[in-house]
Amino acid sequence: MKKNIPDNVAAAINLYPPHLRDDLLACRRLIFKAAEVHTEIGPVTETLKWGQPSYLTEVTWAGSTLRLAPSGDGRHAALYVNCNTNLIEQFRQFYPTRFDFHGAREVALQGPVSQVTEELTHCIALTLTYHFRKRLGQKQR
Repeated sequence: MKKNIPDNVAAAINLYPPHLRDDLLACRRLIFKAAEVHTEIGPVTETLKWGQPSYLTEVTWAGSTLRLAPSGDGRHAALYVNCNTNLIEQFRQFYPTRFDFHGAREVALQGPVSQVTEELTHCIALTLTYHFRKRLGQKQR
């Protein structure tokens, strides 16, 4: 698993309050774990987009970009996906009550990552395999 955080990403994460920082780092660990488990994802590029930690599958183009940031209300960690995908719709089908969904891009946690690790890992894997699954004609799992 990738352990070193690029300096610019670490600086962005350090701007958040400690409880958000911890959850965002936990989400980051799940992203790299998903890439280990789902080999079709390939290496994950970690960078900043819009000043937020972002994760891309630039080598395989298997997935859609995933960003980490506070939820719209600033209370919890959230994942942000490309609004031109149907990922939020997929997440809602699987987990209608486990997350708060806002628009076509935000999946906000309702508490700490530890309460939804399995569900969150699945959403991350769906995001990082979005284009791969689309090429195969699959929409789920």
